[in-house]
Amino acid sequence: MTALPESVCWITGASSGIGEALAIAASERGARVILSARNEAELERVAGACASETLVLPLDVSQTDTFPAAVQAAEEKFGRVDILINNAGISQRSLAKDTDLDVYRQLMEVNFFGTVGLTRLVLPGMIERGQGHIAAVSSIAGKIGPPLRSGYAASKFAIQGYMESLMAETWNLGIRTTIASPGFVQTNVSKNALSSDGSPHGKLDPGIASGLPPEKCAAVILDAIAADKPEVWIGRQKWAVPFRHFLPALYRRVIRNVKTT
Repeated sequence: MTALPESVCWITGASSGIGEALAIAASERGARVILSARNEAELERVAGACASETLVLPLDVSQTDTFPAAVQAAEEKFGRVDILINNAGISQRSLAKDTDLDVYRQLMEVNFFGTVGLTRLVLPGMIERGQGHIAAVSSIAGKIGPPLRSGYAASKFAIQGYMESLMAETWNLGIRTTIASPGFVQTNVSKNALSSDGSPHGKLDPGIASGLPPEKCAAVILDAIAADKPEVWIGRQKWAVPFRHFLPALYRRVIRNVKTT
């Protein structure tokens, strides 16, 4: 079991949405929290809402060359990182036929390489101590490929494979892993999503607006981490995962006619 009280928990994408909810909830459960995202002012706001000691550590996860200094700052402050929650990410709203290659590269840099880059720097300390927990916030789109999400789904499928391999390699070293796959959550993810040319989508999708509150999503993720669950699906859309697995032909007929924005 992974103990949250007195642990040091590093959360990326902590300035809003699921990341903000994770930071506040983890602090309320007794963890000391490291908050990372690009917007320092918003991180300071979140830190003010936390119930425990925090470190505001601005970080752009697409700039992997800045990671060593960030890890050094985190370890200088708290001595270690017990839990890393790779939550930072960006979505997409565009047809595959229209999407610039640079958009695919940006999605992979943020959603995949950002997670891999930070994990590989935090992992050695965990292995040396014989304990630690690496989590990644993926998506139901990391289990299925919905329309208008070709690059986003690809990046989340990639995270799924990486985390499964990481689990296999590190379990006997005392490291635990969790991959959390939410469906629709009430965040700004659709507003910030990339359009075909890389500009923001700028719209709140109806599914997002009616999605799970981020606080409920965060509670499920932290419960999964505490219980050392390797994987958790979250929200009403989680039915799509077994549907695809057990009824693939029917699933493909349905997904071809799904209307998404």
